[in-house]
Amino acid sequence: MNTSELALVIFTIAAQMSVGAFLVLGGVHFFATRYAGIEEADKLSDLALLAIGPVMVFGLIVSVLHLGNPINAWRAITNIGTSWLSREILFGILFAGAGFLFTLMQWRKIGSPGLRNIVALATAAFGVGLVVSMAMVYYTLPSVPAWNTWTTLASFFTTTLLLGALAISTAFVGSYTYLHARGQAESEKQREILVITLRWMALVALVMLGLQFIILPLYMGYLATSGPTAEQSAAILIDEHGVLFATRLLLIFLGAGIFSIFIYTMSRSNRNLRLMSTLVYGAFALVLVGEVIGRYLFYASFARIGPL
Repeated sequence: MNTSELALVIFTIAAQMSVGAFLVLGGVHFFATRYAGIEEADKLSDLALLAIGPVMVFGLIVSVLHLGNPINAWRAITNIGTSWLSREILFGILFAGAGFLFTLMQWRKIGSPGLRNIVALATAAFGVGLVVSMAMVYYTLPSVPAWNTWTTLASFFTTTLLLGALAISTAFVGSYTYLHARGQAESEKQREILVITLRWMALVALVMLGLQFIILPLYMGYLATSGPTAEQSAAILIDEHGVLFATRLLLIFLGAGIFSIFIYTMSRSNRNLRLMSTLVYGAFALVLVGEVIGRYLFYASFARIGPL
């Protein structure tokens, strides 16, 4: 893999995880506020919010490495009306900027909760626009059959929500551990918010895993029946990178499947929080590595109709 492809892998995974985490965090905070009040909800959510911004900024910085001349990166945004790449860059900047503004407002409690919610909704909309634009960059390339399929959009969004759910689970466990060590998480409500969040995030992970295992056979079937170039992409995945292909499936199945089942089961009894937390960290690590491998394979499957 060259530097350009590595930069794209890091950027797309980091961006999708950031968007997914922000969307999931918004949903968790909404229900946690109604369950335990805004003060209790903010304790875990505010710390988790800190992890999203740096990941997104890191991805944006790395993304310029795939450009021939990073100094001229600003020119890529000049074709918003016709280019999905320009829209991707625009939405990435808007998402990062609005996310930073919301984090500052939330941490400093600037403005009313209603105003902060408006900023949060705008940030979420920019994030969805970013993922859509990112997928459309590849979907709108008819000369590359492996990318020019609806499964590109579907897989990008399942990755977004899967990584987002597990990232927020990991962030909540870390936040609770930090607050507990400082004596600020003694409230039973904090433990209940954490356990309920882990339960629902485990369910989200299982659903996303199920969708991925539906999308994948359909995608491979599409490659097998869409002409010689698509068949070439299938051969790249199965023959040249068969071990990586199988490893990715195994990691995703273990992390989002087996580990999530254990997390969900243990959260129902609300016991052994330490073991549950370890499983959360493990699930996130396994799925993250699996999704990075999957994104590498996405770019490796490139096969073009006609001359390069």
